[in-house]
Amino acid sequence: MSSTPSQTDAAAHSSDDRTARRGRRTALLGAMFLMATSAIGPGFITQTTVFTAQLGAAFAFAILVSILIDIAVQLNVWKILGISGLRAQELCNRVLPGAGWVLAALVFIGGAVFNIGNIAGTGLGLNAMLGLDPTIGGGVSAVLAILIFLSKRAGLALDRIVVILGAVMILLMIYVAVVSAPPVGEALKNTVLPEQVDFLIISTLIGGTVGGYITYSGAHRMIDSGVTGPESDREITRSSVVGILVTCVMRVLLFLAIFGVVAGGVALAGDNMAADAFQAAAGQIGLRLFGVVLWSAALTSVIGASFTSISFITTQATAARTRNLMTVAFIAVCGILFVVLGQAPQALLIFAGAFNALILPFGLAILLYAGWRRRDLLHGYRYPAWLLLLGVLAWLVSLGLAWTSLAKIPGIFA
Repeated sequence: MSSTPSQTDAAAHSSDDRTARRGRRTALLGAMFLMATSAIGPGFITQTTVFTAQLGAAFAFAILVSILIDIAVQLNVWKILGISGLRAQELCNRVLPGAGWVLAALVFIGGAVFNIGNIAGTGLGLNAMLGLDPTIGGGVSAVLAILIFLSKRAGLALDRIVVILGAVMILLMIYVAVVSAPPVGEALKNTVLPEQVDFLIISTLIGGTVGGYITYSGAHRMIDSGVTGPESDREITRSSVVGILVTCVMRVLLFLAIFGVVAGGVALAGDNMAADAFQAAAGQIGLRLFGVVLWSAALTSVIGASFTSISFITTQATAARTRNLMTVAFIAVCGILFVVLGQAPQALLIFAGAFNALILPFGLAILLYAGWRRRDLLHGYRYPAWLLLLGVLAWLVSLGLAWTSLAKIPGIFA
């Protein structure tokens, strides 16, 4: 029996709905991993290694503080931007005209600085993985990132690549964390009773994992996927929580892997301490695995920094093709600057983290005000008081850390 036109139309409509739902799920998964992999870039890997070598088990406390602030910040950012359906600079301009463009300029500059370090990280990763010259490796990786944004389905390619590379990073870090056999009990003790506290280190870590473009990467990708408005409240919350959990797992695993090496008495020094740590944990295999982890972290961070930085200087009305071409130009300029500057990646990445920590309080304050007083921008949505309070506490901590570290930034390059 042949199908009637109405049955055929219904089947086609049902198929379109399933395709749309799959695309929506893929985009949300990509947004979660974009947030996580942006937070676990070469900057965080470098910072974790350097600071674990300095503080040992006491660095666990800094990890805990960064995770708690990350939870408070990301829950609020995803909720406020997702419910409003506006990007951060658009919402800030509605609350305080001109503030959004100030935030956009700060994020764009911070994203460019970080992206030079990210490209440097891809070069170091390919050097450890394949023995390739870091400058050549950085250039090749930048070209690969450019090809992703030149593809006809750039959004889908972005989502799939960050998910795959994020999963690879987690699996490899689990292996190295087990092999390095860290004294977990000592780390747990210092998580709540640290033997030493360094506020510049905490502020720098927060800037490298929560501040700048990292704060908004996942939320902006979610908005692009169309998951917005009060009707998407549960989906927004669930996505932000899962993304945060993925980020936390990756941070803890990396710290334990490095701490196991430091606790074993290995003295880390030089311009690529993280590579030395992985090699000390698992020999030549560890060095190659480090190369894969660093390259994956750096490439996903190049993608995240580029996507988010351009999202701050365009609007939702900007054509996707135009945004992609601007992203390609951004990556190309950062790649050229990496080759020309020749800056030691370790110092550059730590500086970028400290700089981004100064940006965090500015944008977060305006977003929290929107959640508190501007229900018109949230389509009448009543913002949860407990979440707002959590955000305010995180804002106060970030403000204090940014202030104490401001005068110490020049010392990073010393």
